[in-house]
Amino acid sequence: MSNSMLTPGVAPGRLPPQTLADNFTDLAPPLDRHEARVAADRCYFCHDAPCMAACPTTIDIPLFIRQIATGTPEAAARTILAQNILGGMCARVCPTETLCEEVCVREAAEGKPVEIGRLQRFATDTLMAAGVHPFTRAAPTGKRVAVVGAGPAGLACAHRLAMLGHAVTLYEGRAKAGGLNEYGIAAYKAVGGFAQAEVEWLLSIGGITVVTGQRLGRELTLEALRKDHDAVFLGIGLAGVNALRAEGEERAHVRDAVDFIAELRQARDLAALPVGREVVVIGGGMTAVDAAVQSKLLGAEHVTIVYRRGREKMSASEYEQDLAASKGVRIITGAAPVRVLGGDTVEAVEFAYTAEGPKGLSLTAETFLLRADQVFKAIGQSLQGVPGGLSTEGGKIAVTGPGRTTAPGVWAGGDCASGGDDLTVTAVAQGRDAAMDIHASLMGAGAR
Repeated sequence: MSNSMLTPGVAPGRLPPQTLADNFTDLAPPLDRHEARVAADRCYFCHDAPCMAACPTTIDIPLFIRQIATGTPEAAARTILAQNILGGMCARVCPTETLCEEVCVREAAEGKPVEIGRLQRFATDTLMAAGVHPFTRAAPTGKRVAVVGAGPAGLACAHRLAMLGHAVTLYEGRAKAGGLNEYGIAAYKAVGGFAQAEVEWLLSIGGITVVTGQRLGRELTLEALRKDHDAVFLGIGLAGVNALRAEGEERAHVRDAVDFIAELRQARDLAALPVGREVVVIGGGMTAVDAAVQSKLLGAEHVTIVYRRGREKMSASEYEQDLAASKGVRIITGAAPVRVLGGDTVEAVEFAYTAEGPKGLSLTAETFLLRADQVFKAIGQSLQGVPGGLSTEGGKIAVTGPGRTTAPGVWAGGDCASGGDDLTVTAVAQGRDAAMDIHASLMGAGAR
């Protein structure tokens, strides 16, 4: 008799500890040196490099793969990190299948691209394992910059500013730096505490002081930050989760998927983490897939993702959708929740089929029920509170060019800023580019 048959409802310990450990091993094991050389030899080293154009951080992909092919992975890592200081994590979590690898010439010719993501991981892991930080700080400029939010955008901005000689104070609301890399991605994508190891490695450049437990609008005000620093960068992310707007969503065991993922990421013992037998995840993005797959890996018997539009509209890539299906997750599209049913706790969710029309999406009269003892909401996040003096665009902080806000001396990037696409690699690019613009402004070029 399985453990799950003995534990009805939302309960911990559905699977034995060894099974849980096996379920949460590395999703894509690293290449060894020989495998990396073989994989690198498949690259055509294209002169026009469509893969490079598809990379939000514009890494010179042909160059770093050639460096691996010639036996110098440390040089390859420097090529990567010069453009993307979080290249190690991005190698693990980037949807390469819809970015660099999708446009690879090998993909077009053979249906199998060069494994750019795994090669990037091989190079960056090799350098980090050697304890090497390939960049040094410039002479101190005497300028002080506040970076609020220690997620990918904030970390990239802080590192580049420190490298240019500025003194950076990095403020973070949570107990650890890392942002979504630490709290918001599936545990099997970055095992072994890699997120924190990468943060510590990044900070080893020096010149960055990390202050945790400091959140904008609570312990910090933009006015005070501007007064005490020469420039401010906001990488505060999106803390609010959109409501289902369905009757009964306040029932117990209906929770935000991002909170569940964060709890799992910080769990010391996966066997102590409660999960339902019948899990329903509402949404169509990466968060929905991460919550659904991890529910299954924790021992949920039936897990269903329900998304209001067609599968082609899901922001989770086809690769991620296939991953969910391979783990036994069912995906239902073209349906939206209308009622969460049950007593004190959720027992089922009623959905209505949707229809696309001239005026957008609408609910039809045809409905169905899904049994559920646990429901995760993964329908997008929103900005919680906009600091005074900043304009907004589409519910985010409005920025122009390399992250300039409408307030002098204030930049923003990552998920909180307009123009992003909810990707770690894009956030890194925005933080890096904002840092360069801040530097130019502070040093007298392009002053605001």
